[in-house]
Amino acid sequence: MSRRSTNRPDDVPGLPARRSALRLLDAVLRRGEPLELALHGASQGLADRADRALVHAIAAEVLRHLPDLDALIDGATAQILPDDAKARMVLRIALVQALVLGTAPHAAIATALPLVDGGPRKLVHGVFGTVTRAEPVLPNPPTLPAEVAARWTDQWGADMVQAAAQAYAIRPPVDLSLRDPAQTDEWIEKLLGVSFAPGHVRLPDGVAIPDLPGFADGAWWVQDIAASCAARLLGQGTSRHALDLCAAPGGKTMQLAAAGWRVTAIDQSKKRLERLTENLARTTLAADVVAADLRSWEPDAPVDAILLDAPCSATGIYRRHPDVLHRIGARQIAELAEMQTALLARAVDWLKPGGRIIYATCSLERAEGEDQVARLLADRPDMALDPVRGDELPTGIIPTEQGVIRTLPDTLAGQGGADGFFIARLSKKTH
Repeated sequence: MSRRSTNRPDDVPGLPARRSALRLLDAVLRRGEPLELALHGASQGLADRADRALVHAIAAEVLRHLPDLDALIDGATAQILPDDAKARMVLRIALVQALVLGTAPHAAIATALPLVDGGPRKLVHGVFGTVTRAEPVLPNPPTLPAEVAARWTDQWGADMVQAAAQAYAIRPPVDLSLRDPAQTDEWIEKLLGVSFAPGHVRLPDGVAIPDLPGFADGAWWVQDIAASCAARLLGQGTSRHALDLCAAPGGKTMQLAAAGWRVTAIDQSKKRLERLTENLARTTLAADVVAADLRSWEPDAPVDAILLDAPCSATGIYRRHPDVLHRIGARQIAELAEMQTALLARAVDWLKPGGRIIYATCSLERAEGEDQVARLLADRPDMALDPVRGDELPTGIIPTEQGVIRTLPDTLAGQGGADGFFIARLSKKTH
């Protein structure tokens, strides 16, 4: 006499992680939440770190390959599946495991079908089988979302879009900023890395950061080479006062402190400031840390220098955070640009005559970079562009003819690339 299984659906090995991945993708694609912020809530109940890592890997790879996965799904069924249909989402999860993460097809579909929860299981099973029997290979590089490709083509041209796709297919390198740039050669040797500037080391692939020499005693911190350029443009501080606005998690704060500036680091997020404070403690660097909203906060007196790494679309770090290509569109960019205009206009009022401000965004959108500086200079005759010189920058990063920094997907392409950034230096006139 046979006995029916009494297992609950979530007793299927690996199913809770896939259910969490489904929740995470729903948070990103339907509610527009950032992947990293939504991960904690979506992974509730998963005690195993490996399971949480799998949740992140499934969601991130679905987002990276979304247009190509959808093309396979649509080519395997005549039935129209809405973008937010659970059946489509479950198929994306199953297919990315089989085609990208190396999961055996039978295991991928076995842990996917229970996610349909009374929906068209037969359809999902049939489409998955049709696709996988053809043994497809996803395009390399992945196809960028059509809206993003069109927007970037309009701004930068077709070559930039092709370079962006190529960069999307490559694991971004890990860059370090050193507490003491004089020790650059020593750390290159210890870490088996390469350097493009004093105070910088790019690590070889596949290293475990916390296990490296120098981490525990705070000799360095992780910071992309492009991001590190902003603080470099202020030079040595000699105890002068600098504000680091929107400072967390603290890479630029530590750069400024290491360069001798007396730093006040301001950020609205108390939780992110906790990480900044931990980083300062690890590196034995000092800064005054303030939790405040820049729209209402102001310093007691004018300062010598300001670094404003403004809240932005983060499209420049799409290689690391593929969700931005699906969450961010024209409306979000316009809203962020309005905030950036207000913050920049407010910040320049806090400069002493002769003081300098660095305006930076990790964005590939002109509205958040070039257009912001042009607007400020048109509105504020007391401000002037302070052109960046090539000898101030790491090898391979070249200022534009206007004297600003604009890193694009082809920047340092032969050496692993760099995040997309806009950085400009402006000064307040003395008369």
